[in-house]
Amino acid sequence: MDILIRPADPTEHAALGEITAQAYLGDGLLDFGADDPYLGELRDVAKRAAAAEVLVAVDGDRLLGGVTFVPSGGPMADIARPGEAEIRMLAVDHAARGRGAGEALVRACVDRARATQGCRAVVLSTQQTMHAAHRIYERLGFVRTPERDWNPVPELDDIMLHTYELTL
Repeated sequence: MDILIRPADPTEHAALGEITAQAYLGDGLLDFGADDPYLGELRDVAKRAAAAEVLVAVDGDRLLGGVTFVPSGGPMADIARPGEAEIRMLAVDHAARGRGAGEALVRACVDRARATQGCRAVVLSTQQTMHAAHRIYERLGFVRTPERDWNPVPELDDIMLHTYELTL
């Protein structure tokens, strides 16, 4: 498989939003399933693309997955501090998993961070059960930063996101 990573085209936003939503739903990552309010955020690729860089992995004309790269804060950053880029909403179509698309997307974000003046680290948040993603991050040199773990929904005390950092 020849995986190409490139910026998402607006004509791909709906398809990427559905891949992202189905990945989170299929992996049981949304506490309220199909009624989870975060599902709308996952599907709204156009909103992400207006505030950050959305990258896609493609094989020919087949969309495999995508990721949101936040180069230096802004409305899409959850945990990035000055001098840090952030990776958000990494998702790969279930049928395309295990072929390297997720790792290629993360590598592309790291490359973009290295090319960003003043960027000294890449950070991300991940759910505790995203074991395949954790393996990718750790293989690429990311380390856990438990002191930065956080809860995106404070009224629900059972949602704690783990954080990782890669120093550039």
